[in-house]
This record gives sequence, C-alpha cells and structure tokens, in this order.
Amino acid sequence: MRTMRDEIPDPADAARSAIEEASQALQAVARMQEEIDQLKDEINNLRRRDETLNHYMTRLDDELRLAARLQQDFLPKTLPQVGDVYFHSLFRPAGYVSGDLYNVMRLDEAHIGFYMADAVGHGMPAALLTMFIKNALTTKEITPHGYRLLNPGEALQRLNEALLEQNLTQATFATAFYATINVQTLVCRYARAGHPCPLLMREDGSMQAVNADGGLLGIFPDEIYANGEVQLRHGDRLFVFSDGIEVAFAEDQVLDTMQWRAELQQRRHLSAEQLLMELSEHFDRELGSLQPKDDVSMIVLEIK
Repeated sequence: MRTMRDEIPDPADAARSAIEEASQALQAVARMQEEIDQLKDEINNLRRRDETLNHYMTRLDDELRLAARLQQDFLPKTLPQVGDVYFHSLFRPAGYVSGDLYNVMRLDEAHIGFYMADAVGHGMPAALLTMFIKNALTTKEITPHGYRLLNPGEALQRLNEALLEQNLTQATFATAFYATINVQTLVCRYARAGHPCPLLMREDGSMQAVNADGGLLGIFPDEIYANGEVQLRHGDRLFVFSDGIEVAFAEDQVLDTMQWRAELQQRRHLSAEQLLMELSEHFDRELGSLQPKDDVSMIVLEIK
C-alpha cells in the first residue's frame, strides 16, 4: 500500500527541478540576447552601408546634373537668323545627358552651317562621343588666300577619319547630317552619314525626304559621303531630327517612319515655334514620358 509519506513530494527534488528550469530559461534568454545583439550589429552594418550608398548616389546625381548642364552649355544659346532664313530647335534628353548633338553656326556672310549627330547608345558614353564629334567636325579650311568652306560630304569624310583614328576599344559609331545654306540664293547643300533622312515640307504642304548616300561614322575607312543639293523657297521648312522622333511616335515598339510623317503633316498649319511646342507637349502626354524611349532632337530650318 502507498502511504501518506509516499504522496508528499520531496522539497529537495522540487527545488532542483525549479533550478534546472530557471537555468534553462536563463540559457535560452542568453541565446536570444546573442541573436538580438547579432541582429543589431547587422542592422548597424546595413545602416552604414545605406548611408555610404546614399552618399555615393548623391554624388553621382550631382555629377550627372553637372554633366547635363555642361552639355547644355555646348548647345547654341541663340540660333542665327539671317534675312528670311530662320532656325528653331528642340532638345529632350532621355536621361541626364544625351547622345544627340546639334549646332547652327554662321560660316561667313553668305553661309550658315548646321548639323546633327547621334551617337550610338545613351547616357555618359554617348554624350562623351558627341563632345568629340563637336570638336572634330571641320567646316572650313584656311588657305594662303583666305579660307575655303568644305562641302558637307568632305566635312563628314574628315570627321569619319578623325573618329577612326581614335581606334576606340568599343564598337562606337554615330550618325550625322551636315548641311550649309546660302542665305542669298537659298541653296542648301547637304551630306548624310547614316542619319535619318530630313524631311522637306514645301509651302503647299507637300513633303519629300532629303537623301544622300553615306555610311555610319566610325565604321568604314575611306568612306565617301555624297553631296546633295536642294533649292529652298519662301514658305519651305526643312526638318532635321534624330531617330528618337521616329521612335517616340512608333506604336508597339515597331519603328514606322511613315507614322512620324503623318504626325508632321497633321501639324503643317502651325508655325515652326508652335509645332515644336506642340510636339514637346505630345511627348509630355505620352505614357512613357517619365522614361523616354530615346533622346529627341530637332532642327527646323524655315524660309519665312
């Protein structure tokens, strides 16, 4: 038979059991504290990394903004207007800096030169290439008797040779269009290096592509760039643009040059200033305006 003494628990056993449970609990708390300390260390490390990353991102952002302002400074502040010859421009980089570059410059009393170049790719590498193109393009040659204006094909040929002489490590190339206009005769001479064909809109609204043979810059040695010539008349407008214009009006990522022509035709009744403003507003309304597909640039030569 069990006795009353057998049913009474031993106080010593109870105490030992309580001590063991307390010890296990303390060990568990100690392990949890170690894990908490480790998590705190990891959080502190992540915070320091985040602060370092923010510092570098802020510095990178500042440098890119400075580069963007510098590139803007390389663009013409004012466009020459001589007699009935007027120029207008549009410049919208896809990012901080652009792979597009344009310029309009007075060559002499009778001639104005203008060009547009588009370096392959986007961002800083393309922008750096445009700076080289700007410095390497030669428009006139000093002779013992004065100077000689280079015809557009010769100017592009020299630019192509200058780019090839750099022997760049990457497959870097660019497109370009260079032209001159005689402000007295309104004869426009031009050459093209793989660039989209400019569009000439006559006063009656009819349109034609301004074409000339010539390969990309920086690819083929001894490339020959053909010269073209067109007689402009009062009321005519010549649109020189980068391929970002065609991309901006493309649907479903399929490039359709005819769509861009149709968009331009619909706006033929607008003045050049209004047309460029309307195009800029169209880009802003586009769903992808916060992330443009490509750099967009345009020069409009107008004979008023």
